[in-house]
Amino acid sequence: MEPTAEHADAIVVGARCSGSATAIALARAGRRVIALDRAKFPSDTLSTHLLFAGGVSELRALGALDRVEETDAPRLPAALMAAKDMEVSAGYSRTSEGIDYGLSVRRPSLDAALVETAREAGVEVRERTKVTGLLRDGARVAGVRATGTDGVDRALWAPLVVGADGRRSTVANLLGVDEPYRTVQNRRACVFAYWKDPRAEWRSIAAQWREDDQLGTAFPCDGGLVLVLLMPPVEEGPAYRADLEGEYLRGVDKIPALRERLQGCTIDSKVRISTDHPAYFRRSSGPGWALPGDAGHFKDPVTAQGIRDALRYGRRLGEHAGPVLDDPAQLDRALRAWEREREEDCLEIYQWTNLLARAESLNPVEEELYREMSRSPGLARPMVDVFSRTRRPSDALPTTLAARMAIRAIRRPGPAARGGADRGA
Repeated sequence: MEPTAEHADAIVVGARCSGSATAIALARAGRRVIALDRAKFPSDTLSTHLLFAGGVSELRALGALDRVEETDAPRLPAALMAAKDMEVSAGYSRTSEGIDYGLSVRRPSLDAALVETAREAGVEVRERTKVTGLLRDGARVAGVRATGTDGVDRALWAPLVVGADGRRSTVANLLGVDEPYRTVQNRRACVFAYWKDPRAEWRSIAAQWREDDQLGTAFPCDGGLVLVLLMPPVEEGPAYRADLEGEYLRGVDKIPALRERLQGCTIDSKVRISTDHPAYFRRSSGPGWALPGDAGHFKDPVTAQGIRDALRYGRRLGEHAGPVLDDPAQLDRALRAWEREREEDCLEIYQWTNLLARAESLNPVEEELYREMSRSPGLARPMVDVFSRTRRPSDALPTTLAARMAIRAIRRPGPAARGGADRGA
């Protein structure tokens, strides 16, 4: 045996949201867990970091919520959606964990809180450590090779290797499963910056506005800031890259209600942009390995589901695998069951997200939905609960109401209605 070889019950590659969640659940099952990450925490990463109530519930389930709330991120009990001068506001239905508010916490604070919660649970977190290869026992993955700050190449053996290392997963690449079996190319870019936010009357509201094919959001977060995210059509990406801050400010001006929201606010960070983030499912389990979080499944950021799913299905992976790590056959069955559970739970919201990510103006049925919600506030909460994942998209609207809205959209005069009917035919 190599002198630098070590043994654990599980090796988790990546210690951010999905990695910490998996490691916490495994440690709670009494397992020795080593989590490896290239970063030194606290550490930033590209993210729009909004959690609806369902995501906050996952923080509570992991035991991390108290730490996260030690930041000064305000609770967000209200969600606002607006389009074409129609404005809808609603709260959340209380989740099974008793949560009825959202949070938007910048990633240095959020990830550091998760890492500290993992350490408290007994996880050994090794920072500034790079995975360079996989170890195998026949067809099974049986560990990793990794190099830390001392430059020593170590063999870390374990019955389970978890690749929780994001969209460009090293583990997925080493396994040869980085090509997705289901994918959709994104149609919206993400361009965002933080603003100083003295608007106390807005500090409890997560807001989204649509104006023609433009989409803008404002999410109050820690540090007295508000995250202002624009999601223009991806074809506008080159113009943004040519003059990032100037085009960003012009993008804000394209959404008058967002511009009004930002009165008295000033930019407090550089502007960041991402234009290539296709949605996908990858094969996510096999003999001795699993891929939670963005390593295995990713949705367009337009519905802000990534962190919630990373936390939930990281935790569920640990709960599935923890009791059976000593039995390879049972472990493989547990990993397959976990992957099926995630796909069944995520497929409908994935498809719904892809519809919202098309970067088109409101179609006539969507316009009728906004009109109906503005007339009937009780309809808005089920739509907010879709984002919170306490309700499926297919359960948010009664079938009879959806049919009436479609009929009204077709009958409403004007070229928009006729164009929308043609597109839907």
